[in-house]
Amino acid sequence: MCRLFETIRVENGIPLNLVWHERRMNQARAEFWPYCGTVELGVSLVVPGEMSSGIVRCNIFYGKDIEEITFKSYEKRVIRSLKLVYCDNIDYPFKYSDRSHLERLFELREDCDEIIIVKNGYITDTSISNLIFFNGVQWFTPSRPLHNGTCRQRLISAGLVSEREITIEDLPEFTGCKLINAMRDPEGEEMINMSVSSIGRLFSTIP
Repeated sequence: MCRLFETIRVENGIPLNLVWHERRMNQARAEFWPYCGTVELGVSLVVPGEMSSGIVRCNIFYGKDIEEITFKSYEKRVIRSLKLVYCDNIDYPFKYSDRSHLERLFELREDCDEIIIVKNGYITDTSISNLIFFNGVQWFTPSRPLHNGTCRQRLISAGLVSEREITIEDLPEFTGCKLINAMRDPEGEEMINMSVSSIGRLFSTIP
């Protein structure tokens, strides 16, 4: 099977939200390797001295055990426009290192910066993140994500975001959206206005 990976945001040498990443890693490992024990990221994760300042992306590649840990300075990709892409057969419940299906969908973005994947008529995720939508009063996240990210879990647990089914027809209800993942905290994430110019209305499909 393809190995799994976890992405962790490191700020000035401090790995953030380890309890959520550790929980997801151990849940995934228990799914594929029952009775394998647990990993403790506070023990396994040591940030190199040269990566102790600024924002750093840490990737942990693992199977039954941790296989590789990498660190890289983080450069945020600016995203201002989104393309609706339709794909009913995509499945990404675990954070696999093989992202080929997501990458093929991303190639359909045309002149947009990123895609929103629509599955069976429902809004799911982008190719790199979960989504939260704002209706002028409250934030919502699609209840049918491809992947239940750690940032998404934290926001729901804290009562800052509510889950609901969101279809294409529901999009006009919202004034804006944000992309969220381990590296994109919503407090620092620019809201994308929900307009025809930012959300493409034509569909692209992929088998």
